[in-house]
Amino acid sequence: MAVRRMLRGVIFDMDGTLTVPCLDFFEMRRRCGVTQGDLLVEIEKMSPAKKQAAIDVITEMETEAKEKMEIMPGAKDLCDFLDQRNIWRGLVTRNVSSSVDHLHRKMGITPFWPALARDFLPFKPDPAPLLHICEAWKVQPSEVMIVGDSARDDIVMGRVAGSYAVLIDTEQKYGPIESLPELQRPHYKVTSLAEVGHILQTKFELVPKEGVAERESAL
Repeated sequence: MAVRRMLRGVIFDMDGTLTVPCLDFFEMRRRCGVTQGDLLVEIEKMSPAKKQAAIDVITEMETEAKEKMEIMPGAKDLCDFLDQRNIWRGLVTRNVSSSVDHLHRKMGITPFWPALARDFLPFKPDPAPLLHICEAWKVQPSEVMIVGDSARDDIVMGRVAGSYAVLIDTEQKYGPIESLPELQRPHYKVTSLAEVGHILQTKFELVPKEGVAERESAL
């Protein structure tokens, strides 16, 4: 019988993971004039006028997406599953804090903690956000799972940090795991959040968080 691996927390991406995909990133890149490279990184290299124009485009599109936000099927059930077992859950997104606040209201759950938005630098795929959350939880990266829909951002962040990585591919746009570049290869690839719950129950030993009251009262 396979030994279950110890897991103390789950970190989620937001857009396309906890919410149904509605941001057209190709259109966003087109309107911002960025055809290659990391969109946010390339915007920082622009002249002040072009940078502001690109920021205005992103703000407009993110505001529209926030108004249309739909929670991904199974998201609340998965969060309830973790809460019932007293397992840490956090969030890392390249979206803005106001969208994270809207997500919390829309889901009607205890907020993710920490919930890191675009104002936390450096943003993913740098492992810094994940490592920051691990430090806040007082756990090791190897005791944490990242769940996201971007192999380039979420999976790379998790793999570099040394965490378990789950790629949620609801639109089935990715090929087999072995077809991806090495750092973009998740430990698991799923098509729904319900499958994530199954993996947690069958592959891992979930370890409840300790000292929650003391840590959260210090925030």
